[in-house]
Amino acid sequence: MKNIKSYFKFVKAERSGILCIIFLIFIVQGIYFYTNPKKTPMLFADAEVAIYQQQIDSLKILSIEQRKPKIFPFNPNFISDYKGFTLGMSTEEIDRLHEFRETNKYVNSAKEFQTITKVSDSLLSVLQPYFKFPEWVTNKKKKKWNYKSYGSNEKDEVILEKIDLNKATIEELRKVYGIGEKLSARIVKYRASLGGFVTESQLENVYGLKPEVIQKVWKRFYLNKTNTFKNTEVVLEKVNLNKATIEELRKIYGIGEKLSARIVEYREKLGGFVMESQLKDVYGLKPEVIQKVWKRFYLEIPNITKVNVNTCSVDELQIIPYINYELADEIINERILREGFKTFEELTKIRNFPTNKIKIIELYLSIE
Repeated sequence: MKNIKSYFKFVKAERSGILCIIFLIFIVQGIYFYTNPKKTPMLFADAEVAIYQQQIDSLKILSIEQRKPKIFPFNPNFISDYKGFTLGMSTEEIDRLHEFRETNKYVNSAKEFQTITKVSDSLLSVLQPYFKFPEWVTNKKKKKWNYKSYGSNEKDEVILEKIDLNKATIEELRKVYGIGEKLSARIVKYRASLGGFVTESQLENVYGLKPEVIQKVWKRFYLNKTNTFKNTEVVLEKVNLNKATIEELRKIYGIGEKLSARIVEYREKLGGFVMESQLKDVYGLKPEVIQKVWKRFYLEIPNITKVNVNTCSVDELQIIPYINYELADEIINERILREGFKTFEELTKIRNFPTNKIKIIELYLSIE
C-alpha cells in the first residue's frame, strides 16, 4: 500500500510541471477546434434554395391577391358609404357624390364621375372597367328595348318600346324576369304611397326587389324626368313626425328597419318630440338623413303637462327627458337650499345639469 502511495507523491516542481502540461493540452485542443470548425453538410445547393424561396414568395403574393376584395360591375350612382370605402374612396369623395345625387342628377360617364368626386386618375383607372350604366345612358339614341324570344333567329327580334314606370301596370311589371305577382303589386303600392317615383333609387326601397332585378326593370322601363321635375312637380304632403309610423319613416332614403324603429321608440320615451334638434339624439341617424326627414315630415308639438319644479318630487322629475334619478335628487336638494327656484337659469348651476338641453327641459317644467 505504501508503494502505491509513493507513485502519487510529487515535489513542488513536479506538480508545477504537470499543471503546465495539462494547460498546454487545453490550449492546443482549443486552437485545433477553432481553426478547423466542424462543417455542417449542406442539405440543398444554393440554386435549389433560391428556387424554393421563389416558389414561397409567389405563393405569398397569390394569397394576398386572393384576400383582396373582389369588385363586381356596379352603377356608380348608387355607391353607399360602405361600398365607397371598400373601393378605396375617401369620405370627402363619397360625400361629393351623395351631394350631387341629392340634386336628383345622375353620373353618366367615368369622366363625369371623376369631375364630381375628384378621385385620382389612378383610382379611376381601377374603377372604370367595373362601371355599369343603364342602356338608355350608354345608348341614348336608342329608346327601344330589343327582346329576343327563345328559339328565334338573330334577325327575328321583338322590339318593345320602353314604358314610363309611373304608368306601368301590374301585368307589365310581371313581364320582367324576377318580378312575380307579389313584387309587382308591392311596386305599384309603394309608387302610390309616394305619389309617383321621382328618382330611380327609390325602387331600391321596395322590399324583396334584388339589385339584378332592378337592372332588368330599367331595361324595360324609364322615368319621365322632364315631366316630373319641370312641368308637373310631385308634391308630397308632409306628415307630423309625432304621428309617423315605422313604415312611413322607412320611405326616407337612408332610414331602414332598425333606424325607423329606433326613432319611434325614442319618440315614445320622450312622450313626443318637442324640438327638431331632438332628432339628432337618435343613435345612428346621420345629419344628411335628418335633412331628408324634414323634407317629408313636420313637427307638431304635443300637449305637455308641465311639472312645477318648486313642488314636485324626485319621481316626478326623473320622468322628464334628460333628467335621471341622480340629477332629480340634486335638483331637490338645491331647491331646499335656495328655498325654491325663481328662474330656470338657476338650474344650470347644478352639478351635472345638461345645460345644452335647458331650452327643451323648460318646455316640461314650470316655476310657481
